[in-house]
Amino acid sequence: MATIVSARQRAFGVALAIVAGFAAALQSRVNGTLATETGTAFGTAALSFGSGLVLLALVLPFSRAGRSAVGQVRAGLRRDRSERDGSERGRLRWWECLGGLGGAFYVTSQGLTVDALGVAVFTIALVAGQSVSSLVIDRVGLAPGGVRLVTLGRALGPVLTVVAVVVVSGAGASTAALGLAVFPLVSGVLQSFQQALNGRVRAAVRPGVPRPDGRTGRDGGVLAATFVSFLVGTAALLVLFGVSLVVDGMPAGTFPPDLLLYSGGLLGIVFIALQAAVVQRIGVLLLGLGMIAGQVVGALVLDVVSPGVAAPGVATYVGAGLTLVAVAVPLLEGLLRRRR
Repeated sequence: MATIVSARQRAFGVALAIVAGFAAALQSRVNGTLATETGTAFGTAALSFGSGLVLLALVLPFSRAGRSAVGQVRAGLRRDRSERDGSERGRLRWWECLGGLGGAFYVTSQGLTVDALGVAVFTIALVAGQSVSSLVIDRVGLAPGGVRLVTLGRALGPVLTVVAVVVVSGAGASTAALGLAVFPLVSGVLQSFQQALNGRVRAAVRPGVPRPDGRTGRDGGVLAATFVSFLVGTAALLVLFGVSLVVDGMPAGTFPPDLLLYSGGLLGIVFIALQAAVVQRIGVLLLGLGMIAGQVVGALVLDVVSPGVAAPGVATYVGAGLTLVAVAVPLLEGLLRRRR
């Protein structure tokens, strides 16, 4: 059964998703540039995820709720279905902790393709895969909020994002560039699974102990879900980086002095934490579409202001506009249904 939330809560959740999307667009530019400078997309991805993991590991000891939540995640993985009354509450399957693999593929695709595609085209391809797959995930109920039925508005949003990709692709892009667009497209599909799985990790953490004022303390679930995601993603990327060193040898690039280019891990923490915080309330589709709005606007701004990057063409602006309409359609449909 889907979680029931008010219109205000839903709007606030979508606003947080937009902020997460902007952080994701900024991370794409940062990691894409850093990969070009260092000469290794795999090393950049490992550095981005690894630095985020280090930051989380430094914060975790100072958060009692976070430490408790991580302990509950470990206990949930060990808990057998037949324990106590057979309830699924607090139980975690091993595959529910693999959301970080989607994030690992995402940051790797940034380093491989952003400089060639530009942030705007990268983002539009990303959200096409994300919006279509999120509709399916919501329908089957993989996210912790339960099954969310397919309505006309919810189906039209993903269709418009696919049209946006077609518009951008038909604007004279090279065959090589279109081939690279497969990476963010697949990454978008995997990101939807990451959002759902991270939400399941968070949902497995029990609420905090009631305080003297009667309110419930923080459960630390967002911190735990984010930590697990970064732990799994970093492990996968270190393996890939090691394989790339064996196959290709040491990268020929150098580490640039600009400290902002090393902020990918921090930006990843921001959007992964926000995803885990709101997915149970608004579902994977609205979370994905809200992130699309932030990503598209942020991507266009970054492509316009970044030195050495070709300015977006008319088709890119049209595609971006279509993705924003795709976000608005299911939101407006939901608002109209509630007023009836």
